[in-house]
Amino acid sequence: MKFAYKFSNLLGTVYRKGNLSFTPDGNTVISPVGNRISLFDLKNNKSETLPVESQLNITAIALSPDGNLLIAVNEDGEALLCSLISRSVLHHYHFHRPAHDIKFSPDGKKFAVTKENNVLLFHAPGKTREFNPFVLYRTFYGAYDETVCLDWTTDSQAFCVGCKDMNTRVYGAQRFENLVVYSMGGHNDGVVGAYFEDESLDVYSLSQNGQLCVWECDTDLDGLKPYVADERKDESDMEEEEDENTRRKKAQEEQDQEMEKGEKILYKRLAKHNFKSARGEGAPYARLTSTAYHKQTHILCSGFEDGAFFLHEMPDFNLIHSLSISDQSIAAISFNKPGDWIALGCSGLGQLLVWEWQSESYVLKQQGHFNNMNCLAYSPDGQYIATGGDDGKVKVWNTSTGFCFVTFSDHLGGVTGVCFSQRGQVVLSSSLDGTVRAFDLNRYRNFRTFTSPRPTQFSCLTLDHSGEIVCAGALETFEIFVWSMQTGRLLEVLSGHEGPISNLSFGQSHAILASASWDKTVKLWDVFESKGARETITLGSDVLALACHPGGTEVAIATLNASITFWNVQNATQTGSIEGRHDLGYSRKDTDKITAKKSAGGKAFHTLCYTADGKCILAAGKSKNVCIYSVADQILIKKFEISCNLSFDGMEEYLDRRKMTEWGSLALVDTATEDTKAISLPGVKKGDMSSRHWKPEVRVSCVQFSPTGRAWAATTTEGLLIYSLDQNVVFDPFELEIDITPENVRKTLHKKEYTTALMLVFRLNEQKLIQEVVEQIPVEDVEYVSQALPDTYVDKMLGFVASMLEVSQHIEFYLVWGQNLLTIHGTKLKQRSQTVMSLLRSLQKSMTKRYEDLGKICDANKYSLQYILALSETKKKRKATENVDAEVGVSNVDAEVGDADVDAKNSPQHHDQDISEQSDSS
Repeated sequence: MKFAYKFSNLLGTVYRKGNLSFTPDGNTVISPVGNRISLFDLKNNKSETLPVESQLNITAIALSPDGNLLIAVNEDGEALLCSLISRSVLHHYHFHRPAHDIKFSPDGKKFAVTKENNVLLFHAPGKTREFNPFVLYRTFYGAYDETVCLDWTTDSQAFCVGCKDMNTRVYGAQRFENLVVYSMGGHNDGVVGAYFEDESLDVYSLSQNGQLCVWECDTDLDGLKPYVADERKDESDMEEEEDENTRRKKAQEEQDQEMEKGEKILYKRLAKHNFKSARGEGAPYARLTSTAYHKQTHILCSGFEDGAFFLHEMPDFNLIHSLSISDQSIAAISFNKPGDWIALGCSGLGQLLVWEWQSESYVLKQQGHFNNMNCLAYSPDGQYIATGGDDGKVKVWNTSTGFCFVTFSDHLGGVTGVCFSQRGQVVLSSSLDGTVRAFDLNRYRNFRTFTSPRPTQFSCLTLDHSGEIVCAGALETFEIFVWSMQTGRLLEVLSGHEGPISNLSFGQSHAILASASWDKTVKLWDVFESKGARETITLGSDVLALACHPGGTEVAIATLNASITFWNVQNATQTGSIEGRHDLGYSRKDTDKITAKKSAGGKAFHTLCYTADGKCILAAGKSKNVCIYSVADQILIKKFEISCNLSFDGMEEYLDRRKMTEWGSLALVDTATEDTKAISLPGVKKGDMSSRHWKPEVRVSCVQFSPTGRAWAATTTEGLLIYSLDQNVVFDPFELEIDITPENVRKTLHKKEYTTALMLVFRLNEQKLIQEVVEQIPVEDVEYVSQALPDTYVDKMLGFVASMLEVSQHIEFYLVWGQNLLTIHGTKLKQRSQTVMSLLRSLQKSMTKRYEDLGKICDANKYSLQYILALSETKKKRKATENVDAEVGVSNVDAEVGDADVDAKNSPQHHDQDISEQSDSS
């Protein structure tokens, strides 16, 4: 069993806070998700989360114009310089204060950062010959409150900054004679957005109360005059005599004097618009929260706190489109480079939308669970993951693309358990609303609902191996309800527990149901034969979770005293135990009055899962750690830390002394945040009385291993985390000897000893070399090589075929390999089905995915061919009709000509002419 699992993707959360950005090609959205960054490829329908973590939630991101470098700034002002090519962090820099906005100049040579009431201008990383990527070029002052937004001119010579002091300022990126700083007012609320017009110094400024000012500049971009220093002054002598403060004052005075001598640029307000007309008569007042402007198409997009957004054409402020996406505030808006797609982020719902405004359709619409995720389940082929949350929704995610493709909202209470049927076509979920529902993944509907005779809340759910029996545990009546999947009838009610049922699990090989309860017992039931409990296992503490071994011979039980015990199912005897309290780690919440070591006494494992081969077990609880234990040796093998985000509570072992006062911790004091309104005092009627600032506690609610054995998933406070094996990094040889080298493998292959070469390359276990050897074996020799392979190498070859079917273009070649291996070694594979089950499921997943992809392509080609044939038939019919019409027209003309000749011959003039001709001839 390999344990080189690395963080692969983050599902279940698509947006948290901060601004959005598009890549230069306009096909990928970059979204900050907590302390991570996710990329959503809209063209290829894939999502990816960078293996980069910040210490706090990311609030601002900026992408370089070439799309290679990304700067991400968190809540504390710490910046990460990331490479999108190597997917790694290149440099750390600390601004020591929160940064509201950060943008690269269009030429990519500089970037500007708004911090407090200043603007910092840096040289772009790699543009100067210095080791430090962040080289400060200049600092701009003048604002009386925090600077919140900025925008560059198209030639990167100047930038404008919007401020909370209700002013918009234009600065020169370099020294100009006619521009140092120009301040414009006109608003009676804080500025939210300020933008330059395309190829111009004209400015649009927008404030929170929905006012828009259009400013016209009397100078073109070419009219900015570079500053020329006076060579007659000897500055070196002055620097020796004067200190730093005096020099700064004198430099400012000289600059002001030269500005007075020269001609300044002037701005004039052309118009002032208001969004009241766009919102309509009688619409409630809402504050403007986010804006974006596309310069080439002159389209302005504005989002409000009630979820409405508007598209206007500038500079005339003509309304193009208006839409409401939700009732929550729109926190971020961004245009792609062509200007046809708009990305909208809603932090309250965790929603990310990409809207194509010309066709008025969604390109992407993704939303995570509104509250915490409680449970998850893998489909039998490992291709899909179903999750349930406190918001009563069941979502199904595709592990390949990372997107949610269906959401079921039938439950009225929190979802406590989900599971797939054996074929993977049905998802079942239990809820606190007293129902168990079955959803069809083909028609996307709730086709069956299971209920109890007396209303009760269901805390857990399981399905037997055949998919015929559904069992759910009750939280209030301490009973287990058994239903038939086919008829929906209640078959039996199992009683005997004296506390709430915490977990249920069916053994795969034996039809034995194991139930865990808070009454310190685990009961084993034979659902098909006897009505009473077959065995009762008594433990010393409340049982929180259990998991059945894939072979069905063993059950693992997690109790409240943070221990995991292993029991034999046949004779109910204990076979081993693990003490895991210290493995969960020590942590202390901000409001805790006891030490981390003392609070660790209340921690325990709340979820268990066996690996696909049953050799190890995965355990997690209310902690940031996920532990993998060896079942045979009963020791900790590896511990994964799911997050380093200090925005969560319970991450640190020791609290910061600076937050402690003589009256207690500062974390107990509610303060107003930047994104929300001021918090009301007790007794005050205005404002939201329940609005309080709180930090979510880090926890892992459920872990599950993929049936393929190549990945595992965990539902956490951050979202749905996927950890998978990275074959390209791991060097894991098998029975390696000194003479097994790539050169010897290629020599053996050149001699056409294909079986020997294949066994040698599997012992070396290098992915690219295996692919090179396999693809040089002729198709006609595949059957012979398959017959000659030993059983050990058959398993390895099956795993390789499964992995290559996902990415290779030689689909038929690898299908021939799979067919021959399964046909020739099918009997032996069936005998050791438990050990190769993960390989077979991985092969099934790859084949299903390829089948679906090819099916879509074939359907599209079939419909295109049908359309082309129908078009050709229509053209043939039209041409035949035209030919018939032409023939009819010609015949009519000939008939008319013939009638005319007959008439002419019968006429008197023609008769007289004939007589005269006869007389002349005589």
